[in-house]
This record gives sequence, structure tokens and C-alpha cells, in this order.
Amino acid sequence: MIDKKTLSEAYVDRDLSWMFFNRRILQEATKTNVPLLERLSFLGIYSNNLDEFFRVRMATLNRIAECQDKSLRKERIHAQELIRQITKLNNRYAKEYESTIADVTRHLEEEHICLLKDNQLDEVQQEFIRDYYRQKLSGFVSPLWLAAVKHLSDENDETIHLAVRMQSGKKKNVEYALIALPVAECGRFVRLPDKEGKSYLMYLDDVVRYCLPMIFFGMDYDSFQAYAFKFTKDAEMEMDNDLRNGVLQKISKGVKSRRKGNALRVIYDAEMPKDLLKRVMDKLSLDKLDTVQASGRYHNHKDLMSFPDCGRKDLKYPAWPPLVKPEVDSCQSLLKLIQQGDRYIHVPYHSFDYYIRVLQEAAISKEVKSIKTTLYRLAKDSKVVKALICAARNGKKVTVVIELLARFDEASNIGWSKKMQDAGIHVIFGVEGLKVHSKITHITMKTGANIACISTGNFHEGNARTYTDYMLMTATRSIVNDVDNVFNFIEKPYIPVKFKELLVSPNEMRQKFIKLINDEIKNKQSGKPAYIRIKINHITDPMMVKKLYEASANGVPVDLLVRGNCSLVTDIPGISDNIRINGIIDRYLEHSRIFIFAAGGEDKTFIGSADWMPRNLDNRVEVVSPVYDPKIKTDLRQVVDYGLHDTWQGRIVDGKGENLPWTVAEGEYALRSQEALYNHYQEAMDGE
Repeated sequence: MIDKKTLSEAYVDRDLSWMFFNRRILQEATKTNVPLLERLSFLGIYSNNLDEFFRVRMATLNRIAECQDKSLRKERIHAQELIRQITKLNNRYAKEYESTIADVTRHLEEEHICLLKDNQLDEVQQEFIRDYYRQKLSGFVSPLWLAAVKHLSDENDETIHLAVRMQSGKKKNVEYALIALPVAECGRFVRLPDKEGKSYLMYLDDVVRYCLPMIFFGMDYDSFQAYAFKFTKDAEMEMDNDLRNGVLQKISKGVKSRRKGNALRVIYDAEMPKDLLKRVMDKLSLDKLDTVQASGRYHNHKDLMSFPDCGRKDLKYPAWPPLVKPEVDSCQSLLKLIQQGDRYIHVPYHSFDYYIRVLQEAAISKEVKSIKTTLYRLAKDSKVVKALICAARNGKKVTVVIELLARFDEASNIGWSKKMQDAGIHVIFGVEGLKVHSKITHITMKTGANIACISTGNFHEGNARTYTDYMLMTATRSIVNDVDNVFNFIEKPYIPVKFKELLVSPNEMRQKFIKLINDEIKNKQSGKPAYIRIKINHITDPMMVKKLYEASANGVPVDLLVRGNCSLVTDIPGISDNIRINGIIDRYLEHSRIFIFAAGGEDKTFIGSADWMPRNLDNRVEVVSPVYDPKIKTDLRQVVDYGLHDTWQGRIVDGKGENLPWTVAEGEYALRSQEALYNHYQEAMDGE
């Protein structure tokens, strides 16, 4: 057994491990073998992730650190120490980020893609920008006098702001203004006419800088200076606890309350004059625990994810079109195929259209009585919802469990739920006190040969183009019945439900996973085959971390693919000797959860929605399903094996944040798992 002191020393806090993970994304942007425009995209992802981290995780830490409740003294001290460590890492990574931005910009110029500043325009370009302002920009720029702004934290923190300093030489007076850049309306980058084989672009920031005399027309100013700054607010919602209001109204109020969140991070142009900086800071009401960071000229780099490619496809990843399984292009009944034997898709390698076709067929089939599904996040123009509405209008009984607390998608989910209700769909807003995070669909047939779909990711066409997720489609009666019982549990959460096949949280998932690990330890001690191979997003649950250490200490090989947060340390003698962790960042976001246990030679394999975090095991409705079909089990082993041996995109996750690349022995080649998988599936399709 591992004592509490050892476990404490061997446990990496979730938020520190998140910083290590996000740095792996930043490191991807530094790699010269990554296409140049993809490097820009990774810089945008890093920036966007960091914004969300401060809005949610740092907001929570700040609340704990400021809490004066004496009973929470230990938690307060821990939060304060974490904030110090995170701030130190953030400052260190910020320097790497600025250096990488500069490096990528230089390489863009070498490729004849030039980012111009407001003082670098020739006469033709100046006239183009003036026309652009008159025709598109002018109606969206509305300056505010800084003196008239009571609290900057009342402004939208997703907006880029310019603090403007204006001076009249005659009167020698100085005025200060605030401009919110209209990125949503005009985009972050303005493309100018090409010239002499070169492409020219400007940040919208610089376009507005150039146009300041036109914006403040009629004012007696002859000097303009504008400096960007951004602030991040606490995104934790102020949930209304009035029981007279329905869940829908509570969430709607919560989304609106987010605008009132306090600022907790400010990044500003280091060139900003002191008098202007002081006026900006005075409007933000910061405290000593908040982050204030001098930075470069441009902020909100999440827009780099949509940087114009200027027609340079050679500077992006080569296209990997999703592979369409033959039965999707045929007139075969997919429902009957699933009834004949288990099917699967692995997106984005395979087309998500397979699942859409299943829903569309169920919507019109006279053999289908009802459809039940869970929805967590939805595409903007969701084909999934359209199929469900079609089914309802065709007289099917359609039940949708929609999670209104999907962070930052609450407003979208509320809108979709109203449309579905109007179409006659029975909409259930989750379980009070539990997020419904499971990804399951149940289709009831008149013949009784019912079907279930169990996925590792959301039923979301957009995500299916960039997230790696696995979906099992089965008519195995015991699994299908359990899926139906999950819906019964969601509708009536206070009635005890037993699951024969599925691992379901918050019911018995934790206990069943612990038993699987304990069985591996016993098998190892008995000389039977024993190993644990897991592909997952996050492992931070202290109990599960302890069990993995215990398995390792007893000689069980523990091989992990962990994309994000990981609380394990791999260099503790006698405890983590048998633990190996690979973290992969590549063109697709690794999102599938796959669990494989040797089981004394039986090889038990599972897929599902749950990570190993306290929230997934205790506070969410999650579903993990066994996989029995031999061909699908073989494919899942292949997925995990490729990932574990990825030395091209993988990094060593050691709990220290070094993110070192794997060493490739002389004479061996580096494996890129995503490329290998795409080629593997393409060859399999060609052979059918």
C-alpha cells in the first residue's frame, strides 16, 4: 500500500498539469517540421486555452484564496501557493510564446505573406484602407471616453480593446478613449491587394490605428496613440437558487450573469504610456492575486486559428478526407447491418455521416418506435437535431437529454432545446446536481431487436472533423438494455438501477474500474498475463492515481496515453517504475477514451465518455461500455498501440512539465500515430 505522504508527494495538482499540457501545444508551434500556417493555429489554440483556464480554473483558485472562512484555511493556503506557481509558469511560457510569434512572423515574410503595421503602408495601400473604413468598418467602431466608463469589467472580455491617447498640439490637452475592435463583424485580419507576388495583411488593430483621425473626425487632435490590452473575467456563473424558477430559467440567468464577472487577468502592450496604463488599471479593480502582464503589440491570439491562408495550401497539413464506409454509399439498411453484428466508426478518420444515416433511417423507418439520445454540445446547423425533429414529426417518440451546463455552450443548447420542444420532442434537462456527460443513443424497434450507440465524444458534426472519437453501434441485448436503463436513471434518478454490462457513474463506475485494476495486480502476482493500457483525456482523481501506482509497484505494466491533465509522476523508484505516459498533440485533438486490461489473457476492452477525474466519476452521468466484437477489439488495440509508440508527435509526460520528446533508436523510424491510423484505415477500405 502507498501511504498518504508518498501519495501527496507523487500527486501533481490538476492545474499545474494543465499548464504542462498547454505548453505541449505551444511546443508544437515551435516545430519547424509543422506546416507554417498550422504553427499559427497552434499559437491560437494555446492562447484560447489559456483564456478559458483563467476564466474558469484561476477564477476558482482566486475565490478559494480570498475566502476568509477559517475552516478552509488549508485550502486557502494551497490555492495561494498554486496561484504563485501558475503565475511563475505563465510568465515563463509567455516569453516562449512571444518568441515563437516573432519567429513564425519572420517565416511568413520569407513565404511572401507580410503583416503590415499602420505606419508601413504605401499610398495605394493607404487608399485601400481608407475605402475599407468607409465601406465596412465605420459603422462598427464606437469609441467611448475612458472617463465615462465606470468599470471596464462590465465590458465583454472576449473583445480586443484599444486604449487611445489623443493630444492637441495647440491646446496641449490630452484625452483618453476606449475602442472595442469589431472582430465578430469584420474579422481579425484584413487582406490587402497582392503586389509583386506577395500577400499583404493587417491586424484589425492596426487598421483601426491608421483610421483614428477618421474615427475622431471633427475633433481638434493632431496626435493619436493606441495600445491594445485584454482582460479575462471570472466565468463562474452566479446560479440562481430560487426553486420557483425552472432549470431553463436558472441557466439563462446564469449565462447573463457571466458578463458581470470580475477581471482577474490583464495583458497590455508594454509600450503603453504610464498615464494611459494607470487610467486603464483604475477601471479594472484588480487585487494582489490577479495577473497583470506586460506583453507585445497584439493580444487575443485565438484569432490565429482562422488566419487567412492566402491560397497557400502548401503551408497547411495535406488533406485527409474522412473515409466513407461502403455501406453508407449503398442502399443497405444500416439498422439491419447493426442488428447482424457490431459496427464502429473512428472519427475523423471515418465520416460521421454513418451516425447521421443511422438517425435519418430511424426517423423514417416504420420499424422504429422511439429514439432516445443525450446531447452535450451541438453543431451550429446540427444534422443530428434535424434528424431527431424529422423522427418526431413522423410520429416516433423522441426523447432528448440535453445538458444545459455544457460550459460556454449553454445559450446554444437552450436555443436548440426550444426548437426541439416545438417539434414535439420530449426534452429532459439533465439531472439536478449531476451533469449528463454520457454519449449514448437508444433506438427501440417494433421487433424488439433494439440498437444502441455508445460514443467517446459528442454527437457533433463539427467536432467529428477535428476530434478523434470512437463510436460503437450494437444490438447486443444486454448492452442495449443497460443503455435504456441509463435513460431511466436520468428520468428517475432516485430509483436504484443496476447495470449488468455498462460502467456508469455516479453509480458503480469507480468501483468497477478499481476492481479491474485489482484483478490485474492479482493476476500479476499469480503469474498470469497482466497489463493496463489506457487512452484518456485526463487522469487527476487521487484514488485512481493511487491505484495505478499500486499496480505499477506490484509489477503491472501501466501504459497511458494522456492528452491533458495528468497527476502522475513517473520517476518515483519502487512506485512508478512500470508507468509510461505519452502525450500526443497533432492535427487532430485526441479525445477518445479506451481502456484495455489483460484480465489474465481474456483481454477486456472498454470505450466511453469518462475521464478519471473526480467530476467524471462522482458528479456526472458517464457511460463506459465493454466491447466484445473481436474485430473492433483488435482495432482498438491498434489505436492504443500506435499512440503508445508515437515518437513523432508524442511527448514524455513525467509530471515535471519538461515535455521531452521520445528518443528514437538509431536505425528506427519515428512513428506518427495519426498518419499511421489514417493510412491503416485507407488500406482497409481499399481492401473491401
